[in-house]
Amino acid sequence: MLTFENVSQHYGSFRALNGISLHAKEGELVVLLGANGAGKSTIFLTASGLLRATGGSIRFRNQELAGLKASQVVERGVVLCPEGRKLFPQMSVLKNLMLGAYVHRGDKAGNQRKLQEVFELFPILAERREQTAGSLSGGQQQMVAIGRALMGRPQALLLDEPSLGLAPLVVKQVFEVIQRINRAGTTVLLAEQNAYAALKIASRAYVIESGRIVMEGDRDTLLGNDTIRKAYIGA
Repeated sequence: MLTFENVSQHYGSFRALNGISLHAKEGELVVLLGANGAGKSTIFLTASGLLRATGGSIRFRNQELAGLKASQVVERGVVLCPEGRKLFPQMSVLKNLMLGAYVHRGDKAGNQRKLQEVFELFPILAERREQTAGSLSGGQQQMVAIGRALMGRPQALLLDEPSLGLAPLVVKQVFEVIQRINRAGTTVLLAEQNAYAALKIASRAYVIESGRIVMEGDRDTLLGNDTIRKAYIGA
């Protein structure tokens, strides 16, 4: 469904991605594991059109994404929920959510249906729709960020570090929501440092170091790998 073939990315002379090849099949929940600076966010920014790949191919349902504008990538069904949420703190929850539907702005009825789905997933956001996003707790802000991405009607959802800075109980809730989104039919590519929580809900995973994939496998294989456990789980 979503395929990266030999993708490279440079920041000036620095090679951030070095021949990345990975894929996510329809309905899968695939995790990217790696430390800060490994290249996870760069993969997502490149796939979503915010960075232009300097080499390789990114295909979604056999259509090339590399070279498209970010809005065109969203129109094709690939939507990014970025690291750090990137909300507009002085705008209301509702306005932040509706910005996610911008490429579908001509379909008001469809956007209202999607908004109700988001409110069913996150009831607290329905209660606080008129509050400014910046006044919410960190966990609620992450709900807004995920909800905004869902308003883009993703077929493939790219989630970049959704648990970052959240309390353990909130992390558990966020991962439960990610599972629900995936089980409802959305393919999910999840970048995470919280390896144990991510692998527990994953179909498969890739381990990224210094812009390269150094290991891949199914959930149980990686959870049982001593190197992975010591490096990312602390056990």
